[in-house]
Amino acid sequence: MYHFKNIKDTDFLKNRRHEAYIFLILFFLFFGYLGNKMGVANMLNTIMNTSWDLLLNTVFFIMGITVISGALGKLMIEFGVVRLLEAGLSPLMRPIFNLPGVAALAGLMTFFSDNPAIISLANDKSFSKYFKKHELISLTNFGTAFGMGLIVLAFMSGLGYFKPAMIGFAGSIIGAIVSTRLMQLMIKNKIPVKKAPPKDNVTDEHVSYKSEGGVFLRFLNAILDGGKSGVSLGLAIIPGVLIISSIIMIVTFGPKDATIGYQGLAYEGVPILPKLAGYADWLFYALFGFENPELIAFPITSLGAVGAALSLVKAFVAEGIINGNAIAVFTAMGMCWSGYLSTHTAMLDTLGYRELTSKALLSHTIGGLMAGISAHYLYLLAVFIF
Repeated sequence: MYHFKNIKDTDFLKNRRHEAYIFLILFFLFFGYLGNKMGVANMLNTIMNTSWDLLLNTVFFIMGITVISGALGKLMIEFGVVRLLEAGLSPLMRPIFNLPGVAALAGLMTFFSDNPAIISLANDKSFSKYFKKHELISLTNFGTAFGMGLIVLAFMSGLGYFKPAMIGFAGSIIGAIVSTRLMQLMIKNKIPVKKAPPKDNVTDEHVSYKSEGGVFLRFLNAILDGGKSGVSLGLAIIPGVLIISSIIMIVTFGPKDATIGYQGLAYEGVPILPKLAGYADWLFYALFGFENPELIAFPITSLGAVGAALSLVKAFVAEGIINGNAIAVFTAMGMCWSGYLSTHTAMLDTLGYRELTSKALLSHTIGGLMAGISAHYLYLLAVFIF
C-alpha cells in the first residue's frame, strides 16, 4: 500500500513539475515578447501606470456607482418596489423563459447586485419549491444574464449613451431567453423531474418580504446596508480590473505617439489582440458591427469580469473608436455574460450539480453571442426608424 502511495505521489509531483515548466515557458515568452517590443523598463512602467490609473479613475468611479445602486436596490426591496415589479413580471416568466413567476425575483436581485445573489435564493426552500429540478438549475443561466445590470446601465448612461444602453438591455434579455431555454433543453432528460409540492405547501407563487421598524429606521438601514454591499462589490472588482484589464490593454493598444515610440505611459502596449481580430474583422463587423478590431477586447474581458470590461470603455472613448452601436453591444454582452466563467462553476457547485458546468457554460456562451448580435441589429433598426 505504501509503495503504491509513493507511486501516486511521484506521478503527482511529475505532473506539477510539468505544469511549472509550461507556465515558465509561457510566462517568459509572453512578457519577453512585450519587453522586446516595448523595452523592459517601459513595459514595467506601463503596467504600473495602467494599474494606478485604472484604480483611481475607473475602480473608484465604478465603486461610486455600486454604492449608489446598492443603496437604491436595497430601498426598492425594502419599500416594496421589487415586490411590485415581481408581480408585474411574474406572468411573463413562464411563456418567455419557461420558469415559474417567482423567477422574476431572481432576475431582479441579480440585476440590482451580482450573479451570486441567485445562490441564496436557489437554496431557499420557500423559493425553490416552485421549480422543477431542471428549471432550478437553469436559474444559474437566467440570473447571470442580468448580473450587475443596474451598474452596467448606470455606467454606460453616465458616459452619455442612455439610449444605446437601453437597446443593449433589450439584447441581454434576448440572450437570457436563449441561454435559459437552451440550458433547460440540454439537461431536462438528464435530471429527474421534481414532483409538484403538495397543495398545503404552495398556494401561490409569492415570496414573503419581512420588514421591521419604523419608516425612517427602515430607510436609514436600507441605504446604509445597500451602500455597504456596494462597497464590498466595488472592492471585489479591484483584482479583475487591475490585473485582467491591464493585461488586455497592453495587448490591445500601441504607443501613445508612434513618432516617439514607447514612453512607459498608461495604456500603451503591443496591439496583438487587434492584429489577431483583424483576420476575422469581417465576421465581427457582420455580427456586432465593430468597426475597430480593438473593440473585441470588451466581450473577451466580460467572460471573466464585467467590472474589468467596463474599465476598457473609457479607454475606447479616449481613443475615439466607440459609437452608439458598440455601447449597445457592450451593454448586452456585458450584462448577459457578466463574468460567468468565474461564477458558473461555484454556483452550480453550491446547487450540487457541478457536473453540468460544461452545459451551462456552452449555453451561456451562445446566449451572450445572441445578446450581442441582437443588440447590433436592434440598434440598426432603431437608427433606421428614428
